[in-house]
Amino acid sequence: MTALPHKLRILAIHGYAQSDVIFKAKLGSLRKGFKNQVEFVFLRGPHQVPMKSNFGTDKTEEGYAWWFNTEDHIFKAVVPSNLSVGFDDSLTLIEKTFQESGPFDGILGFSQGATFVTILCFMQQKKLLQIKFDFAIIISGFKSLCANHAIYYDEKIKIPTLHIYGESDQIIPADMAKEVSEFFINKKIVTHEGGHYIPSKKEIFKDFITEMFSIKNKDNY
Repeated sequence: MTALPHKLRILAIHGYAQSDVIFKAKLGSLRKGFKNQVEFVFLRGPHQVPMKSNFGTDKTEEGYAWWFNTEDHIFKAVVPSNLSVGFDDSLTLIEKTFQESGPFDGILGFSQGATFVTILCFMQQKKLLQIKFDFAIIISGFKSLCANHAIYYDEKIKIPTLHIYGESDQIIPADMAKEVSEFFINKKIVTHEGGHYIPSKKEIFKDFITEMFSIKNKDNY
């Protein structure tokens, strides 16, 4: 009797000033499209973003961050900084989540979340954290310009990765997304003509997720 295939468990890391709830909604079409192959687990960043100082708005919608690069809790991806305020808290949260809610087959991240996922790939390979995952999906990612993160970007990452970014992205220029993909050896790159968002077309993710699903379940066939 053939065993039922096991779903991939993917930890989803939201972008700056988003939340687990917002990110779950943004991945709605992806969750629906892969409901038989993937279980997504959504994590919320540990730091609330002050919306007034960051965006000049009094919106009540809550947004969260994985770290800031100024003392007054602002994050700008394209600005170099000597600070990564709150980054260690996010690492602690990741380890706790793997221990309490794992295991996870992969991690998916968007924007600042994708940059965090990239750093986690380096840290896992260097055995700096008590975590284990087999692949990563990096959407609109970029190399962190925080000075104390530079130590991570000194080797090539071996695990399979999917990189997705928009050619017209005005928030994270395509060149920055392309730059970070060059740290990975076993990669697939998919670009789209749009901007800073998560594409909803299942086809963009299909080949990669199907391959990861098959690898996980190869003993069942």
